[in-house]
Amino acid sequence: MLAFRKVRRKLRMGTICSPNPSGTKTPEVCNADWMASLPPRLHHVPLSYLAIPGSHDSFSYWVDEKSPVGPDQTPAIKRLARISFVKKVMKKWSVTQNLTFREQLDAGIRYFDLRVSSKPGDADQEIYFIHGLFGIRVWDGLMEIDSFLTQHPQEIVFLDFNHFYAMDEAHHKRLILRIQEAFGSKLCSACSVESMTLQTLWEKKCQVLIFYHCPFYKQYPFLWPGKKIPAPWANTTSVRKLILFLETTLSERSPRGSFHVSQAILTPRVKTIARGLVGGLKNTLVHRNLPAILDWVKTQKPGAMGVNIITSDFVDLVDFATTVIELNDLLQEDRALAKC
Repeated sequence: MLAFRKVRRKLRMGTICSPNPSGTKTPEVCNADWMASLPPRLHHVPLSYLAIPGSHDSFSYWVDEKSPVGPDQTPAIKRLARISFVKKVMKKWSVTQNLTFREQLDAGIRYFDLRVSSKPGDADQEIYFIHGLFGIRVWDGLMEIDSFLTQHPQEIVFLDFNHFYAMDEAHHKRLILRIQEAFGSKLCSACSVESMTLQTLWEKKCQVLIFYHCPFYKQYPFLWPGKKIPAPWANTTSVRKLILFLETTLSERSPRGSFHVSQAILTPRVKTIARGLVGGLKNTLVHRNLPAILDWVKTQKPGAMGVNIITSDFVDLVDFATTVIELNDLLQEDRALAKC
């Protein structure tokens, strides 16, 4: 029966994404409307109970080797970057995704991990995504996400602005204004986490939850405090230690009052980078270990004390998003049994 429901849902959602206007590659499996396609019973379940796929350093599919090294790096790295090949190495370790925002959305990703910065010497106070090197302008990324949401009015996204660099009050105000301009009435005001269900958001025609890890959230009703979406970080290169950490932090998850992010990612250390200098993050850590991490994901259950948002590097290398989405079938089964 479970296998039948999965096949039926895939037929309902479609298997191939529509052509991407950017002309770039699209994911083979399309989950562009997976939230809209959930069974009606799950429309009334808090979003904090659902299994939702996310990406780590979501914007880092492109970084600019020609830009200055970002203010998120140490003075020592900035000095080393004066050597021409150092930025090429940095790029290999800064890029954590292959897919653009639009391609990630088509694949089913609904949580985005965002780190932003002003650019030294930039007079217009523009804000950019950053991970070692500068990425695209935040405005361009927001517009790409908004375009998708307009075409898929029942899909909900979590935008988690959790790191800010070289930003004063004027920069924050500019960024927040950009967020308002991009999403307008799609923005969801901060309120009780348990009241956030697909049905309530659809009725309000809200599609965007903005989390802002900075005191400025207090000044704007549509900014959610960072404490509402904890994302414990294992900071390890060991899959065994990562899984133990994920299990421990899930067991300590608060049953009410917040969402929860399980960061199913490995973090390179200095010696890891030194050993895999040319290979980069994908070839040194991710390719080898992602299947084992995905096996852990497959054993999880969503719910009040289960997984909620799960993030990964290079979400296209395995069937990550679909694997996470299908965990919601277990929640559906549990609710059906409870009703009986």
